[in-house]
Amino acid sequence: MSNGEALRSAMRLWASGVAVLTARHGEKTHGMTVNSFTSIALDPPWVSVSLQRGTRTRELVLASGFFGLTILSADQREISERFAGRISEEGDRLAGLATQTLQSGAPLLEGGLAWLDCRVVHTLDVSQSTLFIAEVLATRILQPEGKPLVYFNRQYRLLQE
Repeated sequence: MSNGEALRSAMRLWASGVAVLTARHGEKTHGMTVNSFTSIALDPPWVSVSLQRGTRTRELVLASGFFGLTILSADQREISERFAGRISEEGDRLAGLATQTLQSGAPLLEGGLAWLDCRVVHTLDVSQSTLFIAEVLATRILQPEGKPLVYFNRQYRLLQE
């Protein structure tokens, strides 16, 4: 097994929340499911996220300098799958979905647990991806007692109390 495959197998055992990252540049919008984002600082509030090169979402983030993150609730598995590629890279993944915006104009999906509206402050190309470090311009908590969508070992899971 190659080192990359070994890492992939190990990372399947890392449970993570699921979010959809969305971006707008002019009239173009797109988004993708991500679980590679994390809070990295509180003052100023910064997050990081990694997006694969060659994706439309990455190109829109680079062009606009902004993105939105919707932290998905447990009942949004279908939304996660839609933005993970069930609708192709060329298709309109936002079609028919209710969205709102905060400061940047990036679309945010209704029904999530929370929204983060972000401005890119640094980028770093790493292998086949770009790491974005962004300042959180605005946050809205939508369901403070809601349950998150969780991904573990290639399956969606529910948290048990």
